[in-house]
Amino acid sequence: MDIIRVIQKIAGLLFGSIFRGLRRLVFHVLSAGVVPEHVAFILDGNRRFAKKKKLPNETGYRAGFLALMCMLKYCHELGVRRVTLFIFSIDNFNRDPREVRFLMDLMLGKVEAMLKYENVLNKYGVRVVFLGNLSLLEEPLRAAAERAMDATGSNSGMVLFVCVAYASSDEMVRAARACCLEKRQELESSKDERAGDVTVADIERNMMWTELGREPDIIVRTAGANRLSNFLMWQTGNTMLYTTRALFPEIGLRHLVWAVLKFQRAQPFLHKIRVPSAMMT
Repeated sequence: MDIIRVIQKIAGLLFGSIFRGLRRLVFHVLSAGVVPEHVAFILDGNRRFAKKKKLPNETGYRAGFLALMCMLKYCHELGVRRVTLFIFSIDNFNRDPREVRFLMDLMLGKVEAMLKYENVLNKYGVRVVFLGNLSLLEEPLRAAAERAMDATGSNSGMVLFVCVAYASSDEMVRAARACCLEKRQELESSKDERAGDVTVADIERNMMWTELGREPDIIVRTAGANRLSNFLMWQTGNTMLYTTRALFPEIGLRHLVWAVLKFQRAQPFLHKIRVPSAMMT
């Protein structure tokens, strides 16, 4: 039995080394083209994965987290500068209370683990930013998220945006309210009637746009759906949507590679439509 374990360990190390070498080669080839600066993920299909495998939903979410860690590693190795994750929608609060409780506890555990190993994040220069209506989160999770942002705030490498308790419609409503308050104050302190005019820049200043830095180049949507599901609807007018039938726990290197290849193929068109958009803002 000891010999079998030794052989299995050697085989695992050997195949792992071969896979890492092939991965570096693939990323080197992709780097000959335009590497997307910002990739966003809609994490869909965890529950369906659990049902498909006849496992509890909790197991599906844990499998999805492992797939997510691999995807973040691949993005970092490829040179992607910004990654945005749609983790939990405001609408998800309407799910079974036991499922919501599990997800909140799971997120809290992962954020606390992140804080425990913050030296690893700092080593690779990863900055973590939580976005969404964080007031809807329970205090322990909200406090942990704030500590994670403080702990990594000075890092200048890859930025990881985590959208939790988020919905694009909620973001737009809150931005509109903030903008109206600003314009009301401007009108009260100015005699110029144009002081109350609302511009696109006014709206965007009160949205996540300034945090994101730039619109996503690619949105990767798993589980076969061809919709945004109320995610970054303002910021994705010129973004390429890549969908795959793979459930999120099933997503792997080949899906990221294929998404980047499709982006590179569409790059001339995307660049053409983005330049006029940038000139108008």
